[in-house]
Amino acid sequence: MNGGDAYVGMEVQYIRRHHKHETRDNQCTSAMFKHIRAPVHLVWSLVRSFDQPQRYKPFVSRCTMRGDDLGIGSVREVNVKSGLPATTSMERLELLDDDKHILGIRIVDGDHRLRNYSSIITVHPEVIDGRPGTLVIESFVVDVPDGNTEDETCYFIEALIRCNLKALADVSERMAVQDRTEPINR
Repeated sequence: MNGGDAYVGMEVQYIRRHHKHETRDNQCTSAMFKHIRAPVHLVWSLVRSFDQPQRYKPFVSRCTMRGDDLGIGSVREVNVKSGLPATTSMERLELLDDDKHILGIRIVDGDHRLRNYSSIITVHPEVIDGRPGTLVIESFVVDVPDGNTEDETCYFIEALIRCNLKALADVSERMAVQDRTEPINR
């Protein structure tokens, strides 16, 4: 499976069901997906670790939680590695559903130009080459900063998400090899 036409319908169905963003004037939105050769439980264990995004996000150097709670409403301060136009981001956990594998985050502050940014990431089981796999979809909505176009803003954020999804796949697939997941009998 490599995202052929037969599978695009599945992604579209998941996006319509779980990735609804209220958009206003001067905002852009997009959704990206990645097929990962690792079972859902491994991928979800990384995605749902709101307090440890650096486990797979390559641009995060450190994460500090505000308070002890890891539930909805929790806030984390993320330190960004140099090279990006930011050093910190304050993010609130808006949605966490362990049964449906849905996580939603809103950026509430930071020294960057992402205003009114929120994202949803969903994790779905699938079979890839006879083995347990995972389809991950991440969508976002954000204000278009002054001096930028909608296309420029979406392109920048999509590039970051692509890097994060690739890193998520790399880490998950390494974990899956160590876990030695057995083929699914059809």
